[in-house]
Amino acid sequence: MIPQFDLTKEYALLEEEIQHELKKVFAKTNFIGGDNVTTLESNIVKYLGVKYAISCNSGTDALHFALKSLNIGKGDEVITTPFTFISTLEAIMYVGAKPVFADIELDSYNISKTEILKKINKKTKAIIPVHLFGYPFDVRDLKREINNDKIKIIEDCAQSFGSGINCQRVGGIGDVGCFSFYPTKNLGCYGDGGMITTNSEQVFDIVKKLKNHGSSKRYHHDVIGYNSRLDEIQAAILNIKLKYVDQFNLMRVKVADKYDENLSDIKNLSLPKRSRTGHHVFHQYTIYSPIRDKIKEGLEKKGIGTAIYYPISLEKQKAYKNQYSEKNRFSNSNKLTKNCLSLPMYPHLPEDHIHMVCSAIKKII
Repeated sequence: MIPQFDLTKEYALLEEEIQHELKKVFAKTNFIGGDNVTTLESNIVKYLGVKYAISCNSGTDALHFALKSLNIGKGDEVITTPFTFISTLEAIMYVGAKPVFADIELDSYNISKTEILKKINKKTKAIIPVHLFGYPFDVRDLKREINNDKIKIIEDCAQSFGSGINCQRVGGIGDVGCFSFYPTKNLGCYGDGGMITTNSEQVFDIVKKLKNHGSSKRYHHDVIGYNSRLDEIQAAILNIKLKYVDQFNLMRVKVADKYDENLSDIKNLSLPKRSRTGHHVFHQYTIYSPIRDKIKEGLEKKGIGTAIYYPISLEKQKAYKNQYSEKNRFSNSNKLTKNCLSLPMYPHLPEDHIHMVCSAIKKII
C-alpha cells in the first residue's frame, strides 16, 4: 500500500524531540495558554514578518474571527472561490454575510482575479482568496487592481504554510491571514489548531477577545466570544515542526519535480502549474484528467492511495442550496470536480514509490 498521506516517517524523525517537549508540558501541568503557545505566536510573527499572530482552535475559527474582527456581517458580500474546503464558506455564513463565488482558473486551480473583478460592487466588503494546494494566489496584484482599502483581503492559507509571492510569505500580504494546523497540513499539529496573522492592532485586539470568551481581563467580558484556544501540547509540537517546515516543503517540491519528470507529455493528463512569481509548497499534487475515475480505480487496485479534492463545487452543497439560483454556473470549478485527482504527496514519500505511482498511471492511460 502506498498511502496518499503518511506521518509515520516524519514522527520517527522527530519523536525524540517531541517526547522531550511533551514531558516538560506534562511536568508543568499548564495545558492551556502557556509558554509554548506564547512562543509559537512569537515564532510565527518572525517567520511571516507580521506584527501579530493569534492562535486559536482551528482554521475555521481563524476565518470566522477574521471576518468578525473586520465588522463584516449581514448585508455585506464576501467574494471567494467555489472550489475549496467547506470551512471557507462556513465562516462567511457564520457572520451572516452573503458569499459571492468567482470561478477559478483551470491551470492554477485558484480563484480567477478576472472573475473577482467582475463580482465587486458596493456591497463587497471582503475577498477571501484561497492559496489552494500550496499554490500562492497573487494577493499583491489583486490589491493593486481593486485599489480600494475598504475592501479587505483575508488570505485562506490553510494549505499553504511557507508559500509566498516574490519573497513575501502568504498570511502577511493581505489584511488578515488564516492558517489551519490540521495534521495533514504542511505545518500540522497532532490535533486541531489554527492561527490568525495581521499587521492591524485593531484586528489583533478583537480576535484576542473573541477566542477567549470575549474577555480581555479574567472574568471581565467585553463581547460575546468563543472558546477557541490552542493547547500547550499542540503548540509544543508545532514549535518543533516549525523548525523543519522549510526543509519539508522543499522535500515536497522535490517529490513534485519527480512526478513532473515522469508524467510530462502524457496524453489525457495535465500536471499542476508552477508559479512564476511565487513559491508553490505542494500541499497536494493534483492532476487533471478526463479519465480521472479510470486512473483512480486503477491505482486503487494496485494499492495506491489517492484523493479527490473536491468532488462537489460549493454552490451545489446541500447545506447551502437555498443561497444560490440556477443561473449561477461556475464551469471551471464544476469541470475540475469531475477531473481532478490528488496523488500521494508528503515530504518523506520514497522515490521508488513515486516511480511506482507514475508507472501505474502510464499503464492505465
